[in-house]
This record gives sequence, structure tokens and C-alpha cells, in this order.
Amino acid sequence: MDLRLDDKVALITGGSRGIGKAIATEMARSGARVMIVSRKAEALEAAAEEIGNDCAWMAGNTGDQATAEAAVAATIDRFGRLDILVNNAATNPYAGPMIDVDIPRWDKTILVNLTAPLFWTQTAWKQWMRDNGGVVINISSVGGLSTSPTIGVYDLTKSALIHMTEQLGAELGPGVRINALCPGLIKTDFARALWEGPKGDEVARAYPLGRLGEVEDIAAAAVYLASDAGSWITGQRLVLDGGGKVRFTKAD
Repeated sequence: MDLRLDDKVALITGGSRGIGKAIATEMARSGARVMIVSRKAEALEAAAEEIGNDCAWMAGNTGDQATAEAAVAATIDRFGRLDILVNNAATNPYAGPMIDVDIPRWDKTILVNLTAPLFWTQTAWKQWMRDNGGVVINISSVGGLSTSPTIGVYDLTKSALIHMTEQLGAELGPGVRINALCPGLIKTDFARALWEGPKGDEVARAYPLGRLGEVEDIAAAAVYLASDAGSWITGQRLVLDGGGKVRFTKAD
């Protein structure tokens, strides 16, 4: 099976750092031409230079539908096509019990983590994929498979994103495949509060594979799903958590 992405074009939201940048880098290494989108032009420019392979970038608010429409159009204009959309951008402005969340932070989390992946996918579908086919990859989380005392609002959006993936997988086939990646704890700046110091070591020891995730772990899975090797996979969630969902308490 071919894991190369030669002659493919990918658009990645939140592509200037963390998981998004790693996915962009790995896709470029696999032959794809890549457009990355996030808020800060300076960070995008630096990331695009590191990614290479004629990586393009566009600054904008990924929670704004006008940004989605402009970015999809710019990608097609620059590279002539759009084969892969990665909905990676996310936010987590609130930590604490869901019952206490204020509505402005609730609305922001829903917008960026759930509504935005929908309208980015709608835009890619209308401008290119409906007539030409393609692949959509949503970055969800293992948090979407359980409850949490502190990030329940974030996890709710990731759970809904998994269901959206299943729904659109049913609706958009056979021309468009859509799947979700569900990472466990990954060593990114976004999740630093969860893994830095003793807390991260404790989590790593609980994983059967004995370590936290790296951004490259997620990037490799994204390339697999985007490539012809994943051509019979749609509407699925792929959990990448070092075995965390299957761990058990070991005897001393």
C-alpha cells in the first residue's frame, strides 16, 4: 500500500505549531504541497520555512467562516486542487466543572472546536471535494471518550466531533473519506499544564507503552489516513494513546 502523498494538496488549520505543524511537516515530506492557517503571520512564516516543499500560509481566525472560504479558495488558486483537509485548530479557554462554565467561554469552545470543523469541511466540499473527492481528518481527543473534572467542556466538543465524523462519513462517501484521530496526552505547548513535571511522568507510567505521545506519532497516523493505504477507512475514530484505554492496575 502506498503511503506517499505525491501530487496531493493539504490544507491544515492550526498548522503553525504542535500537532498541526507536525502533520504539515510529515505530509510535505510525503510529497504533498501544504497550506497552513492560524492567527499569527510571523509564526506561520517561520513554520512554512521549516516545513519546506513550497509550503504556503495564510493568517486568519479559524473560527471565522470567511477565513475558511478564503483559505480554501487560496489553496485551490495556489496549487490547483485540494485533496486533504485537516481540522486541527482547537481552543480550551475554560477549566473546571461544566456546571459552572460561563456562556461566553462555552460559546467560544463550541465555535472553534465543533462548528468550525463543520464549516471548514462544508467549504472544502463545496469548492472542491464534492466534484473531485478528497479526505478530511478531524483531530479529536481521547477526552471525547470519557468524562473529566476539569476539561469537560473541551471534551464534550471532542466527543461531538467524533459523532460528526461518523455522520459525515456516512453522508460524503464514496468520494470523500472523513476520519478522526483521538490522541492521548501529547507533549505540546497547548497541553503543557497536563504533562510538564511529575504529573506527566505519572501519566506516562500508567500507559502500557510507558511514554507520553509525541507530535510525530499523530502526524504519522494522519499521513496513513490521507494516503491510499487508508482508502477503505471512513467515519472512524483512531485512538492514539499509548494503550491508555486498555491499561489495568498491575500487581506490585
